[in-house]
Parts: sequence; C-alpha cells; structure tokens
Amino acid sequence: MTHAVIVGAGPVGMVTAMLLAADGYRVSVLDRDPAESRDASASVRGHWRRPGVGQFGHTHVLLPAGLAHLKRELPNAVARLTELGGRRHNMISGAWNVGAVGDREPADDRFDTIAARRPVLEAALFAEVSRTPGVSVRCGIRVTGLLTDDGRTPGTPHVTGVLTDDGEQIEADLVIDASGRNSRLLALLHDVGATPIERRAQVGFRYYTRYFRSDVLPTLPTWPLTHHESVSVIALPGDNDTWSVTLVTSGRDQDLRLLSSPDAWHRAVALFPNVAHLAEGEPISGVNAMGGTESKFRRFVVDGKPIVTGLFAVGDAWATTNPQFGKGMTVGFAHAALLRDTLRVTGSDDPIDLALQFNAVSEASLTPVWEETALWDSHRFAEIDAEMRGEAYVTDDPAWHLDVAVNAIHLLDPEILRAHADVGCMLAGVDEAVLKTGLAERILSLATGAPRYAEPGPTRRELLAATTG
Repeated sequence: MTHAVIVGAGPVGMVTAMLLAADGYRVSVLDRDPAESRDASASVRGHWRRPGVGQFGHTHVLLPAGLAHLKRELPNAVARLTELGGRRHNMISGAWNVGAVGDREPADDRFDTIAARRPVLEAALFAEVSRTPGVSVRCGIRVTGLLTDDGRTPGTPHVTGVLTDDGEQIEADLVIDASGRNSRLLALLHDVGATPIERRAQVGFRYYTRYFRSDVLPTLPTWPLTHHESVSVIALPGDNDTWSVTLVTSGRDQDLRLLSSPDAWHRAVALFPNVAHLAEGEPISGVNAMGGTESKFRRFVVDGKPIVTGLFAVGDAWATTNPQFGKGMTVGFAHAALLRDTLRVTGSDDPIDLALQFNAVSEASLTPVWEETALWDSHRFAEIDAEMRGEAYVTDDPAWHLDVAVNAIHLLDPEILRAHADVGCMLAGVDEAVLKTGLAERILSLATGAPRYAEPGPTRRELLAATTG
C-alpha cells in the first residue's frame, strides 16, 4: 500500500489526507501543534489556540467554490461543520433589495456557503480525518529533516520520508507539504540540495481583527470586503452567533499600527457607517494583529526539470494569495484534488513524470489565480502609498480600472452584482463572468464619474485622528 506523509494538519492537509485515503493510500499526517489544541468543544467557545498558525485568529471564509469541493468530495465533513454551529450564509444576502439589485433569485443558491471561524472549521475536519480509515494523525511532531535516495532519480534529490524532532525516521512513498505560507520544509529542501525558485512580494497587508457575538446576528454589509482611503474592511459572520470585523492596512503603514489597541480600533471602526454597528456586540477576543502576509509563489520545476521528486507542496506551501479575498482554503482544496487526480492518471512509479505532470496541472489551473491577485496587490499597495503622501493614484492598467469600476457600481445593476459575486466566490473567472458576457462596457459606462470609494468612510486624515485619540 502506498504510504503518504502529509506535513501540516490545517484544512488543506486534512482534506488532502482524506482524498488520498479514499483512493487507498495509507496516510500519516504530522502536525507540530499539540493534540490538546484539537478539542472541538473548546473551538466552539473560541478558546482553541494554534501556535503554529499565525492567521488562526483572523477572519476566514469558506468560499462557495470551496464548499462545493467539500460537498462533492467530503460530505460528512460538511455535516460535521453544521453540527458544530456552522451557519448557512449567502455571500450576496446583504445586497438583496438594495439599490437596483432586487429580490433573491433561485440561481443565487450558488452563492451559499457555511460561515465558521477557523477553529470550528478545523474541528470539523479534524473530527472527520481522525475517523477516516487509513489515516493516522500525530500531533506535537516537528519535522526536522528529509530522508532522500540519491540513486532513485540521479541528479535530482528524491525524498523518501522525514526525520522528526525525536529522531524518528518515517519512510514514505510521497511526502506532501501542507504546512502553509511559512513552510519550514523549504529550508529542509535546501539542506538536501533542492531550492525552489520563489517569487515574493516586497510587502504584505496587515490585519486587525476582532470577534463578537450576540443572540441575533446584526445586519451585514452588501459585500464582505470594502475598500476605503488607505484601508480596507472585512465583515463576515461566523459560527454560533459570532462575527468578525477586520481592518486591513499596508504593511508599510506605520501610523495605523495603533489599530492593535482595542480603543483605537473601535474609534476607527466607528467611522465606517456600514460596519460601525457590528462593533457593538459582545467582544469575544481582543484585537488580533497579523503581518507577514507577503504573497509568495514557489516553483518546483525549473527549466523543464524538477528540482526534487517525492515531495509535493499544496495550498499555501505552494503559493499564497492576499488573505483579504479569502481564496486560500478554496485554492488549497482544489490543489489537493489536482494532486489526487494526477496520481490517479500518472501513479507514483515514475517520480520525474509525476513531478512534471503535477506541476503542469498546477500551473494551468491555479497559477492564473495567483498572478491576478498579485497584480491587484501591486496596484493596491501603490494606491495606499500615494494616499499616504496625500496624492491620487494614477495607472493605465485596464484590469485595475475595471476592478475599481465594479466595486463602485455593483449595486446599480443586478447582473453586474452577480458577475462580481461569481468572481469573488471563485465560481468563475473575470473572462467568463465579465469579459465574454459583454458586461465590461456596461460597467465602465455606469462607473463614469463615480467616486473611487463607493462605500462611506473616513478620509485618511480622519482615520489617523481617530486612532491617535
């Protein structure tokens, strides 16, 4: 029986494990966080801590496309998530009967998802992976080295297992890195003479998140992500009558780092009319601050040749996207399915062919997602830099202008709103939802003369004054 070792028991690692086990693999999942952090009841109360996951305390969203993956592949995990308090949520429900949108339409079901905080989502997946035949989950295990067989693929290191912090050698036919954006296996690859080429942004966004609860869920904005002068706002429901509000700044914006203070954070949120009421619930967390979110893309095939065989990176260990769009889990689930599908077609007998085929399908299916997000990031950082200088941002990139236009006018046309949601929910790409449908011309026409920021909010000067008190 083929043995796969998966490093990382986050959502992507657990989904990968269950997909491979369903195909007859024996799977060992290793995670550095302790077993006691996996208590489902503690996760519901919000007391679960994951020291190895920096983004654990921040807003997460299972996009409708990601939920579709789970429903198709792992329906029991979806049922478990609902049992733990996951809330059915439609991503455009806040926009129904607002502006020109009109009532809910039957086809709006495609925007349905299940809202849950990261701890509860992980608790549901952990409960399922722990009862999956063929899967062994071991917590509190650190991988400190890679086992290799230099004779298997001459000239290319071939990974045959891992070495743990207690000196145990775990042999495997496949080693899968699902340890996230800050994967430590990259340093271990360097030790065996295999260093991926990494494209990395110079700056990332900073996130300031606070969670709340109430017996009644407050009214949510018409879309969960809105942009304002030098800051963005995310507001999303969670499980068990909870929700979160997140302020997003540029990592270069030193002046707004005062948002880590609850008093400053609340004064700032009060300036955004569409979300100010959300900060009036019962706080169930402090302000969780997170930086170090620079987008990264790692290539494991260089000049048509794998730099390593026997080891495969999935999800954020392969490429990270800007967290404010919530694409990480959905991309990771899709990537796990691509690895499973590639193994079905190629098998694992020829390590070189397997590495090349998995790279090819990853590049074709998922690299465009990363590139589109990275391009948006570069424009947004440049825009915030300009606003910090008191200037307007100017660019001739039509993709950026189209995105700005959609955000400005999506409530003025129900067809445009739903195209906007199709793209945001990862149900369709911009080409399919906007360009090929002929909506681009209508969008740009409606946006003529519209302000850069459609949603009401403070100027940067007002925001700085509020944070400093």
